[in-house]
Amino acid sequence: MEHTTAILLEVFIIFAAAQAGGWLARLVRLPDVVGQIVAGCVIGPSVLGWIAPSEPLEVLSEIGVVLLLFAVGLETRIEDVKRVGGSAFAVGVIGVIIPFVVGAFWAHSLGPDWPRSLFVAAAFVATSAGITASVLKQMGVLRATESRVILGAAVIDDILAMLLLGVVVAIQAGGSLRVGTLAVVAAEAIGFVVVVGWLGTWMMRRSSKWLDRANNPMAPLLAVLVLCLGLAWVSTRFGLAAIIGAFLAGMIASETHQRVQLEEQMQPLLVLLTPFFFVLTGAKIELAKLASSEALWMLLVATVLALLTKLAGGWLGAIKLGPRSALIVGIGMVPRGEVGIVVAALGLSAGVFGDQLYAVIIAMSLLTSVIAPPFLSLLLKNRDQGPEAKV
Repeated sequence: MEHTTAILLEVFIIFAAAQAGGWLARLVRLPDVVGQIVAGCVIGPSVLGWIAPSEPLEVLSEIGVVLLLFAVGLETRIEDVKRVGGSAFAVGVIGVIIPFVVGAFWAHSLGPDWPRSLFVAAAFVATSAGITASVLKQMGVLRATESRVILGAAVIDDILAMLLLGVVVAIQAGGSLRVGTLAVVAAEAIGFVVVVGWLGTWMMRRSSKWLDRANNPMAPLLAVLVLCLGLAWVSTRFGLAAIIGAFLAGMIASETHQRVQLEEQMQPLLVLLTPFFFVLTGAKIELAKLASSEALWMLLVATVLALLTKLAGGWLGAIKLGPRSALIVGIGMVPRGEVGIVVAALGLSAGVFGDQLYAVIIAMSLLTSVIAPPFLSLLLKNRDQGPEAKV
């Protein structure tokens, strides 16, 4: 009974701290996730010591991140990917390759073997579409060419990041980097994503009408949650991360006639459970690990590399739009946000990262999410209002 009481108190503290952190972040026009992670640092062992990561809290955290990636997939339709132009595709692909390669060599220079270095590099890859989209919407430029390229590239970027994460997780589990192993893992990952994604969406388009006939208004949500949890488990049987299955389940569910209804019904679940992931992520940071000159130097280098590699990928991919538009696209692709944090948390739990490197990667993800939006807003305010280039 005392144990249950203690857990309930920690749940209360985490949830209340997450709301307070998110509110304070919005006051200074930062994403909620920034405030929630900072709140985790404050209430965690490094500062106040009000909570400490434990198995029950980790379970809530894991469920929260699975639902988060499901919600991201729910907003990502196959048709959205098909409609993006050549510039968006180029930005998405180049914007994954450059950060991944540079991140891998930087991590390897610190000492880890190549499998661990690839895991670190995965944290450099994915753009936080939510952070960039909020800036574009606030500025009222969602219809601009640069905005369409950024959002289209972010869709491709997220899919590639999920695939890449699955590959590096499986390679790390194998303990060595061999060409044959890499080919098999890549084939399994690609096969799983393609078969489940394509076949699942095809079947959903043709069979989702039965959900309309359900007497229970919550039936569609219950059905897709079963799909989400089931595919999350199946993906782990393929050696992939559970979040990949959840993401694919979201893409499949996006083909239902009840897509908008599902997005609305998912909101209470996300509001309740996803803060546990971000607050616990912050609570796991040992601020003392960032107090040394070595850690601060690592953080500076990691942040600069994260900024420059995404900026370069976006700029090169969108250069046919013109230098200024390419710069806007590059800046828009910089925020790392949730996926970098997910990779860091997975790396810590798998023993890939030490506490110092984990703290550096989390701080890097936060800094890129904080630095990019003001520059993007400034560039969009001064944007030339000439004819839009073709995507």
